[in-house]
Amino acid sequence: MSNDIKPVNEEFSVSGQLTLQALDELARSGVKGLICNRPDGEGPDQVNFEEIQARAAELGVDVVHLPVTPGEFSPELVDQFTLAFERLPRPIHAYCRTGTRSLSLWALYQLRLGVPARALLSTAQRQGYDLENLLAPHLHNAALDASHDVLIVGAGAAGIAAASSLLARDADLDIAIIDPAEVHYYQPGWTLVGAGVFDRSATVRTMASLIPRGVHWIQAAVAAFEPDLNRVILEDTRPVYYSRLVVAPGIKLDWHGIEGLVETLGRNGVTSNYRFDLAPYTWQLVSGMHSGRALFTQPPMPIKCAGAPQKAVYLSCDHWRRNGALANIDVQFCSAADVLFGVKEYVPALMAYIERYGVDLNLGQQLLRIDGDSRRAWFTATDSDGTQTEIEREFDMIHVAPPQCAPDFVRDSSLADSAGWIDVDQNTLRHKRYDNIWGLGDAMNAPNAKTAAAARMQAPIVANNLLEDMGKVSGIAHYNGYGSCPLTVEKGRIVLAEFGYGGKLLPSFPRWLIDGQKPSRLAWILKERILPPVYWQGMLRGREWMVEPDQFKIGT
Repeated sequence: MSNDIKPVNEEFSVSGQLTLQALDELARSGVKGLICNRPDGEGPDQVNFEEIQARAAELGVDVVHLPVTPGEFSPELVDQFTLAFERLPRPIHAYCRTGTRSLSLWALYQLRLGVPARALLSTAQRQGYDLENLLAPHLHNAALDASHDVLIVGAGAAGIAAASSLLARDADLDIAIIDPAEVHYYQPGWTLVGAGVFDRSATVRTMASLIPRGVHWIQAAVAAFEPDLNRVILEDTRPVYYSRLVVAPGIKLDWHGIEGLVETLGRNGVTSNYRFDLAPYTWQLVSGMHSGRALFTQPPMPIKCAGAPQKAVYLSCDHWRRNGALANIDVQFCSAADVLFGVKEYVPALMAYIERYGVDLNLGQQLLRIDGDSRRAWFTATDSDGTQTEIEREFDMIHVAPPQCAPDFVRDSSLADSAGWIDVDQNTLRHKRYDNIWGLGDAMNAPNAKTAAAARMQAPIVANNLLEDMGKVSGIAHYNGYGSCPLTVEKGRIVLAEFGYGGKLLPSFPRWLIDGQKPSRLAWILKERILPPVYWQGMLRGREWMVEPDQFKIGT
């Protein structure tokens, strides 16, 4: 049995997010009932409930979906868990992101049965879970509230880079990072996994190996923000206090935003490089295809790495061209955008490849729903005067980029703007209403490209400005909107798009070395060989190569 499965007693176990392989393992071990306490779309490696449900049906495992918003353990929810637990055949396994929500519900259910709170606390502690705050009303000795100089929500690229940049400037800071994930992903590498260039194992490391030394790692999910009290609430209802807060939770992939998608992901020729476990399936489909129709989709903005959907087009076409199959494949790129790329200077080079590969470019077309069994997809096409029509297409394979939005606990908070994103000043990245809060990465509302390169530039700016607010440095740093999108137009060549606010070109290299408006072999070497170690050994370690912020005196 996997080490991630925590046996609570003979009839019940919990874990973090299940994979289909882990579900197979549970069934072989004798599990008969399954409770999913995790809402879909919380993480980039998350298998959606419909996929779990379909596999469970094949294995003869009864399933109940009881999604729990972190921290919300209402009596009605405990009622539902009680009914599910008493109905399902034993043994039962429950899972969420880390297992905390599942174990918390079970503990509240056990309290109703008369099990002493102290015994439940000990049981949870033996499995590595801290339920003291949840059970505090029944223990009469709640733990002291935690407090930190700087609290960072999210241990993705932006959050870890911000922590490292802060420590590089002041090693004495008391910093904590909140993130429930066991692993950390180099998501820019998934495009190359889907092209057969990288093995997906090269894009993942344990979170414990990356959290900066001296930083407290709170392995839990955030349920809510309470900025007026300078605290966040964790999924187990614990409060964590801060003097200053950095919010970098990343973006939510809304797989349910396309009707029928979650029921067919990973089969029927339906794939996406936006998920760790599906990128290899992309390469399986591409390498095995010799004729037929291949669809590639792009949703409305904003999305992370806006070039990723068309990167999949180019790399797939290049493989088919090299293998003599391209002439027999009808390739269509259907994008909800009205332009191929948002910065006009890069469009000519990209259009040359669209034409070279014979791609049918369909702008203003948004994927609406999909039926994997019949291999059909429906799109809403919007013309120049706003008239909408529905278009049906058959496919042999389809690469889907899902709609994207801010995480639920951000959208539902007072930190969000009207669209749900963290509301920051686009220059300083400081929150517009709360002076001791900063945002960076994909979840904030500055009008920049949502890329790892953008986070690499933002992290030292936030670190500088937070420390300036503490009186530890002099001068405010401004973010110019820099983002980078290495557009892999063929294996061995990249159009290196680098730009800032308003589409201003912000090249890092002289044109004689890398001309970003033309496909470049050197840019490919940068993407394939140099940027991964820059990410792992530089950005996440506080080494600010080529991104050290300029400082401006207040008032300039």
